[in-house]
Amino acid sequence: MHHYPESQIGNAIHKLMAQMFPICRSITGNGVRETLSILQDIIPLTVHEVKSGTPVFDWHVPKEWNVSEAYIKDSLGKRIVDFKNNNLHVVSYSLPVNKQMALEQLKPYLHTLPEHPEWIPYRASYYKETWGFCLTHQQYEQLEDDTYEVVIDAKLEDGSLSYGELFIPGKSSEEILIYTHICHPSLCNDNLSGIALNTYLARQLMQQKNRYSYRFVFAPATIGSITWLSQNRAHLDRIKHGLVITLVGDKGMMTYKKSRSNHSIIDQAAVQALQHCGQSFEVLDFSPYGYDERQFCSPGINLPMGRLTRTPNACYDEYHSSADNLDFVKAASLSHSFNVSLDILNILEGNAVYINKQPCCEPQLGRRGLYEKTSAQRNINNRDLAMLWVLNLCDGEHSLLDIAERSGLDFASIRAAASDLLDADILEETEIQE
Repeated sequence: MHHYPESQIGNAIHKLMAQMFPICRSITGNGVRETLSILQDIIPLTVHEVKSGTPVFDWHVPKEWNVSEAYIKDSLGKRIVDFKNNNLHVVSYSLPVNKQMALEQLKPYLHTLPEHPEWIPYRASYYKETWGFCLTHQQYEQLEDDTYEVVIDAKLEDGSLSYGELFIPGKSSEEILIYTHICHPSLCNDNLSGIALNTYLARQLMQQKNRYSYRFVFAPATIGSITWLSQNRAHLDRIKHGLVITLVGDKGMMTYKKSRSNHSIIDQAAVQALQHCGQSFEVLDFSPYGYDERQFCSPGINLPMGRLTRTPNACYDEYHSSADNLDFVKAASLSHSFNVSLDILNILEGNAVYINKQPCCEPQLGRRGLYEKTSAQRNINNRDLAMLWVLNLCDGEHSLLDIAERSGLDFASIRAAASDLLDADILEETEIQE
């Protein structure tokens, strides 16, 4: 399994994040299209447009929202709050506004974080027609009793929802689905980190021969995954494993959330990769709260989709605020997250079920050049131990991943032992039972 050094991949991911950072994204609109266009410079994404009003299960694709200018100006003509300075200043999906308002009239439409007075909160109101501004609590406390000019130059009208999709064909038509959300404005960990990491992950998979086919989807949270699932319902049986990758740039430990079954192959692969990733990690059982795994793991869909993050949503102070910036995410964290993601996929690629053709006692490995242990050695080495585990559990019922899990050895050692035994005609492959 090839690991990339921080300087090679972490910095590249961070640089792509910096390019996308200024763009105002929401669940629809030109900011999403601009973001997908940047990704198309790296990978050949296909951009799909789904018209407003299109029914998608129990939902409808919403109207498209675009904002060009927004500000609060005092009676002296000074802009107190200006969207051009930070796109978090406007509540996403705000209705257009152009009016004069006294401070007391304006206050209900202002949002701050009193516990972090220097940060701007991120707020959205996708499905309730309203408007608002977000500002630092310091700005809020400095507002004087005045009449303010309040302007949000926005359009909320019929348009479409945009999402990007990339299909990478492999040897098999069976697919691994990788999903990340693209609907947040200038927030880095959530989720420019997932967008940029998945872009480079897709690029890497395009450069290698794969057993599985891969489908990458870049879409807005909730409504995007619901829309994609609605449009692709007839083909979901092709998806054998899936992973939602998001929030992968902070300094917290890797966290994997299991699929709805709590014991699917993707869950095994993720846990195996994390156990040998060289850093602390946490594994969470499935719950219906979180990101788009909620939709993929809904009872009528029930895909084997796990979720990979570092610190999960709402579990770090900077979450959904202006403090989730380019300084908050680290190249080293991005690099480690990338390598763990690639390890998970490499484990899925290498997993197989074999049958030992010499099941009655151990085959004589020495005459086949497969056994290195001598009577002078006090401890068996990992290579030989892996070989003995593979021989013992390759009974057509245990996958290589099962054997790695049971033995406590890393998957690469188990895979290498199986490869040697296959070359020696001691093993034969059979199908993995899902």
